[in-house]
Amino acid sequence: MRLDLRFTSWKLAPSPSSIPFVTLVRLRVGALAIGADPFFTSRREQLAALTVRHAVPGVYEFREFVAAGGLIGYGASLADAYRQAGTYVARILKGDKPADLPVQQSTKVELIINLKTAKALGLTVPVPLLGRADEVIE
Repeated sequence: MRLDLRFTSWKLAPSPSSIPFVTLVRLRVGALAIGADPFFTSRREQLAALTVRHAVPGVYEFREFVAAGGLIGYGASLADAYRQAGTYVARILKGDKPADLPVQQSTKVELIINLKTAKALGLTVPVPLLGRADEVIE
């Protein structure tokens, strides 16, 4: 099986608009992957609505995008990352030197699927994928 993947990037103005999405539709893009970035995170509801309006499925890095209406999220758990940060703060407050603390990354990765968005996009999510999901939003 061969996948025909093409990557395109856009620089967006201070507010995402329909213009890049109209271009995605014109180019017959099959899906959109949106990475973790404060610009996108602060506009997750708007981005999710645009992906549904223009029928471009979106995959995101965090659960929060899917809760806002995105299709699928796969990435590190923000709650787990914040818990780890709290552990570091506690250790520092107890006297550990920050330079002596090990570098860590989140070990919990989660898959979140929004069935309401899938239905709006006319997609059927395979049962095995639903079975592997950490959370399914209906």
